Amino acid sequence: MKGCAKGMIYRIKTTKPDEFIDITGIVRQELKRSGVKDGIVTVFVPHTTAGVTINENADPDVVHDILLGLRRAFPDSKEYRHIEGNSHAHIKASMMGASCTIPIEDGELKLGTWQGVYFCEFDGPRDRKIYIKVISTT
Repeated sequence: MKGCAKGMIYRIKTTKPDEFIDITGIVRQELKRSGVKDGIVTVFVPHTTAGVTINENADPDVVHDILLGLRRAFPDSKEYRHIEGNSHAHIKASMMGASCTIPIEDGELKLGTWQGVYFCEFDGPRDRKIYIKVISTT
């Protein structure tokens, strides 16, 4: 059915102040569960100090380097005014974004060879949610 949308809420428990968690398998699992062959899948993170991104998942040093770069670009600072003291996490989450959309063709995610989907924690450890919605276009 064209436009039919199926969705699910997943929970993630992060264990570090900042980390990337590969959720590609969860997204693929949700796609398989939906039975959609052609369409899109949207991953949405309903948090202001966490995000989602697509990047290399073959070499773990890439994730390390991204986190290192974000820490250097947006360090924790006493100059921030936000009373909770986590402005650096809000900035990093805004840089990553709260959602990503991936095309689906023939029941497969159209990710590049080295790409994976990552949940990005910037204010952990915390209990978090991820919304995954699969939408059919056929």
